[in-house]
Amino acid sequence: MKKLLTMAAAIILAATLSAQQPVITFEKTKHDFGKINEADGRVTEVFTFKNEGASPLVLSNVRASCGCTTPKWTQEPVEPGQTGTITVTYNPNGRPGKFNKTITVKSNATEPEKKLYITGEVIPKTATPVDNYPVKLGLLSLKAGELRMGNIMADTSDIQTIEFANQSKDTFTLAFESKVNYIYASGSKEQSEITVLPGTKGSVHVWLNAEASRTYGPVESAIYAIINGKKDETPITITANVQENFSRMTEQQKTDAPFAEVNKDVNLGTFTVNKKGTRVFHITNLGINPLMVRRLVADTQKMNVAAPKKVASGKKGAVKVTILPTEAGNYSSELIIITNDPKQPIHTVTLHWSVEK
Repeated sequence: MKKLLTMAAAIILAATLSAQQPVITFEKTKHDFGKINEADGRVTEVFTFKNEGASPLVLSNVRASCGCTTPKWTQEPVEPGQTGTITVTYNPNGRPGKFNKTITVKSNATEPEKKLYITGEVIPKTATPVDNYPVKLGLLSLKAGELRMGNIMADTSDIQTIEFANQSKDTFTLAFESKVNYIYASGSKEQSEITVLPGTKGSVHVWLNAEASRTYGPVESAIYAIINGKKDETPITITANVQENFSRMTEQQKTDAPFAEVNKDVNLGTFTVNKKGTRVFHITNLGINPLMVRRLVADTQKMNVAAPKKVASGKKGAVKVTILPTEAGNYSSELIIITNDPKQPIHTVTLHWSVEK
């Protein structure tokens, strides 16, 4: 009887706590823009939400599935019974065809993560010579303002290009400056500085030395055009994903390889507002050779993470998560762990925690 009463009390307490939390509801979670013209530019839709709970609702992060979609949202706490908005803007420039984008909304509500969706079809505009090089950096016209180099093996380098044109009536000299030492860019393969005549075209050659970057996973940097000896401050973004090269492993090396085991869903417990706290979970090496933790990538600045660089066979390594709580509520975040486990080098761990006043 005593045990039943204790269980009943726990259920009542949980229900009471849940009733005191904010509850987020949307008037709608999907919007179809239908057919839109690329030439007409950006389109926008406003999603309205309401706090139907009993405490203030705070949106901790709103993230789109790609850079073509930009969300803006209500930053201040939304009181019970009040409403807020998330304004979603889609840029169709250079993206003809159908699209389906996801916006992830994270908050301190009883349901800490919600999804919004926008769909539509972009009708391409008639291309003109100017449209083929839409990114303007002074006298220089680029076909794109970013270069996505994709997957690159960590022990190799790669070279890719961005097309450019001189659509002005002036001749100018062109060179490039890199933000980091493992990326080099030039207007030609033969020389660092070239002369660009009016009406001519060419390619920016970008080399990325993955081995020199000494990192794994997503990398992002920038190069800058130097036109007539003057640096243009508009960055040309360079991104890549550096992967460990397991293709050269022998069968024996594969047999002796490390094997990482980690819980994919971790509850860090409860923290107090404005009081930093640290929690620990573990990554286990079930293989033979040492497990090397190459990199930890968190999707929020609300926490700091640290882990040992090496975990011996049969041992556990402590992953320390330090939370910097500023607002009460329920939170979740993703942590990417990159290792030298050839079977599964990337583990994504979802972390959950709550913050109380």
